[in-house]
Amino acid sequence: MHQNQDTANAIAAMAGLGLVWFIIVVCCIAFGIIVNWRIAAKAGYPGAISLLMLIPFANLVLILIFAFGEWPIERTLKAMGGMNPMPPPPAPQWQPPATTA
Repeated sequence: MHQNQDTANAIAAMAGLGLVWFIIVVCCIAFGIIVNWRIAAKAGYPGAISLLMLIPFANLVLILIFAFGEWPIERTLKAMGGMNPMPPPPAPQWQPPATTA
């Protein structure tokens, strides 16, 4: 009888630990999707492309596209005339110090 109670307690502890582990894993996956969604959106891609990160080998291809491909936002900036379409403000002109005579 005592051994059955110990076994039941051990099973309950393992089930609780498994549930906690499952919740942690789901939260990490959700956080990863949110982060990748934001990166894709800022790069000019649709955010839903980040769901490819869940597919093995497709995630590697996606990372390579992000790393080495031309992003849509880069194409837009090139079409606008570069990274900074506005000219820089003029530099202040140097003036000799005033002389007192």
